Order: sequence, then structure tokens, then C-alpha cells
Amino acid sequence: MPTPPDPAVLYSDVAACGSLATALRAEAEGCLGAVPVTSSDSAPLLHAAVASTLPHREPLQISAWSHERRWAIWGAEPFQSMLLIDGRTDDLAEVARAARAWHDGAALNDIRRAAPFVHLTGRFEVPDLDPARLTESEWQSMHQEARELEYVWHETYQALIEAAYAEPALRALYPFTSHRALRFSTTTRPRLTVVGPCLAANSDGTYGVGRGIVDQDLDLFTTAHEAVALAVRQLPLGLGPVALGE
Repeated sequence: MPTPPDPAVLYSDVAACGSLATALRAEAEGCLGAVPVTSSDSAPLLHAAVASTLPHREPLQISAWSHERRWAIWGAEPFQSMLLIDGRTDDLAEVARAARAWHDGAALNDIRRAAPFVHLTGRFEVPDLDPARLTESEWQSMHQEARELEYVWHETYQALIEAAYAEPALRALYPFTSHRALRFSTTTRPRLTVVGPCLAANSDGTYGVGRGIVDQDLDLFTTAHEAVALAVRQLPLGLGPVALGE
């Protein structure tokens, strides 16, 4: 792997400012105003963070790429540390506009309107930590992820997500993935309580159901609906509503 260039050379304008935080302010033409922007002590040219006025948002993280001139951002919620937005751009002014909107508490869609490079993960904010809403937010993110996947069997995976969501017994559970398998929990992150079998969308277009992460020992099907039906039959009886994984 080639040695990355010296950050002071790749980001000479940032180096001239002394830090990414200072460069952001200079690039923003007053956009950031009195917004607190901090840089990493260990790599001030490469990393910065912008806090939000909303308590249910973690500081927006901003990082410079090491091999080419580009910046990445990501913004998460603090309870589960799950991403709400991310994005990549070579325009530092765009980064500043996204940071200002994140700080000011703008709606997620409005952040993307202010800085079109911003990618919405599909999750929505749940300030009151309602477990049912957190569960629906995660399902929404899974739907979007399935639509955006680029590997060859993304349509198979998308069909699996849609079939599982269409089944009320599974839709009521908190979904997550592990080793490309769709799994379910009776609690939200950060402390999951796994329940039921794993569902897998295979590269040959089949759907597996298994008791373990990589096993498909319960059965193999040609349709997502058949696999989902078996998963429902394998669920324990008497499952209550999803609770916070505290």
C-alpha cells in the first residue's frame, strides 16, 4: 500500500490555517459564526468536530482523507450511536454549510438541502427514545440500505427486507444485520437481546434460515416469503413490545 502524502502538502491551505477547524471557519465566510468547532489534538489538519444545539445529536465528525483531497462527515444520535447522516465531498465550504445546519438543529432533510452532498441514512430522530419509533427508524434505514446496495444480489437482499417487514410479527421486532444475515431483537441498541432465527439472502438467489450467524441449517428456499414464514414459526411465543436496550 503506497505511503499517504504528507497532510501539510495535500491540505496546504488547511496547514496554512493551522487546523481543520480554523480552515473551516475561513472557508465558510462567516457561515459558522460563533459555532464551536474543535480540532483533534493528535491530527489537527485531518479531524474536526462541530457540536449541535440539540441534545439528541452527537457532534458532527469531519475527517480528511489521507490519500486524496476529500472530506467525509458523519453525524449520529447519542443513545445508540447510529448514523443519521454521512457524506463525502471535495468542497470544504459545503462541509461548513452542513456543519452549521447540524449545529443549528435543522431537520435532516434541510441539512441535505443546505449541502447536497449529505447522505441521509434513512433513520429519523427519536428524541424521546420511544422503542417502537427507534425500531421503525431502523427498519426504514434497512429499506434504504437495501435499495442502495451495489453488489450483485442486492435485489435478493431487498426482497428479504421487504418480506420481513411485511410480516407483523417480525416488523414488531428490532432488526439488525450480522455477517450479512438479518436478525431480530426484543430490545434496541446498545444492548440487543437476540430472538428467533437468522435470515440470509444468498448470491445464488436463494434464502436461508438458520439458528446461527453463518448456518442455514433450518431450511433453504427460493422465495423470501417462504423463508420469512419459517422464521415467524420459529419465534418464541409471548413476545412483548420492544424495550430500550439499556
